[in-house]
Amino acid sequence: MGNGGGSRWANVVRLGAPGSRTTRLELFYDLIFTFAFLTVTGLTASRPSWVNLFRALLVLALLWWAWTGFAAIGNLVRADQGVLPVVGFVTGAATFLLVLSIPGAFVDQPGGLNGPLVFVVCYFLVRASQLAVFGWVARSDPAAFRRWLLLAALPVVATVLLVVAGQVPPRLPDGALPAAVQLGCWTAAVLVEYGAGIALGGSYWAVISAGHWAERHALMILVALGESIIALGLGPKAISALPLTGPVMTAAVLGIAIASLLWWAYFDTLAFGIEQRLHGTREPGARARLARNAYTYLHLPMVAGIIFFALGLKDLLAEAALPSTPSWGEALGAFWVTVLYGGVSVYLLGVAGCALLVLRTVRWPLLVGVAVIALVALGAAGLPELVAVALLAVLCGAAVVAETLREDGRRRQIRELALAEQLAAEAEQSRWRRQHL
Repeated sequence: MGNGGGSRWANVVRLGAPGSRTTRLELFYDLIFTFAFLTVTGLTASRPSWVNLFRALLVLALLWWAWTGFAAIGNLVRADQGVLPVVGFVTGAATFLLVLSIPGAFVDQPGGLNGPLVFVVCYFLVRASQLAVFGWVARSDPAAFRRWLLLAALPVVATVLLVVAGQVPPRLPDGALPAAVQLGCWTAAVLVEYGAGIALGGSYWAVISAGHWAERHALMILVALGESIIALGLGPKAISALPLTGPVMTAAVLGIAIASLLWWAYFDTLAFGIEQRLHGTREPGARARLARNAYTYLHLPMVAGIIFFALGLKDLLAEAALPSTPSWGEALGAFWVTVLYGGVSVYLLGVAGCALLVLRTVRWPLLVGVAVIALVALGAAGLPELVAVALLAVLCGAAVVAETLREDGRRRQIRELALAEQLAAEAEQSRWRRQHL
């Protein structure tokens, strides 16, 4: 795509470049999504149920799709140049309002505006503003503009489905039908967005800078991991407000240990390896498919797994540490064992899926670890909360350590190549600064 319109419009939107990296303005946007992840966990933590867990997953999927639009814009054009900061601030405000409306996205709360309608309007504004930038860039290329028209229809369809989900169920007779209609419309809206992403392919993912695309998604994994730490320290029964007893310290260490293991499973080699493969994929169509499958789609289960794990930490660890509860906490129960053990398992499956798709390697220790975690989860529901989380930490640690030891040759090659690239980039930056600064 060209920037269209000649030099007159050169400063309105500046195109990105193959060497572009994440800007500080994009990091500012990510702060909103940090708050968004906290709100998603609160959607279920306040009323734990299977329906609310599914609702949280649906909201997370739409939030992830909205964030993907931010990442795509920052890859196509320079997010901190021209008119983009103004567009970004407006979109950021709409995103923040979207997040504020999450608690009432399914059931309107008394007082104020209609919650489901506010959510839908904000989501449409976010998606429409993102697509407006793509349309501006594509306007001088007839073929690209026709593809853009297809993209522009998607948020309209999703918005209609979400409006139906918010406005029709309250008018139906009491029973299971209203909830089924609502969840069905939300699911359809998610499928429209993600299904069109598969059908339209490169129309969504024209990755100019592989480094930027990889860095943006890696940073969101960090944001999600940060949510797990925040949930541990600042849940409704915050550990920081409790006496520093043995169970409190154990809860803190276990939470940090599992979060650290999840970090290691992704950032030790996989983050470097898939970025290197994306750099090496030169053909635009192949690069678009790799960016779509490995990052947009397979990073979603990683983020979802971390968010579910954070949801489990939000109440359970602090509750287990309270003096009024039995030693090491109450029995974990089927719901929370699914959230905690299932969240870690989904994350590890996402890591293994990325490695298989991009690096063509089967990470057997992770897959075996997931299978063992699933089997142990059947009996862990009856264990005290801290004991169950300690067992999860041991199983997760064994899988991650075994995988790290097993891939020593590949690991060394990937990390040495990443270090060489970093040193070369630093040397070039130092040379430029000596000449110009």
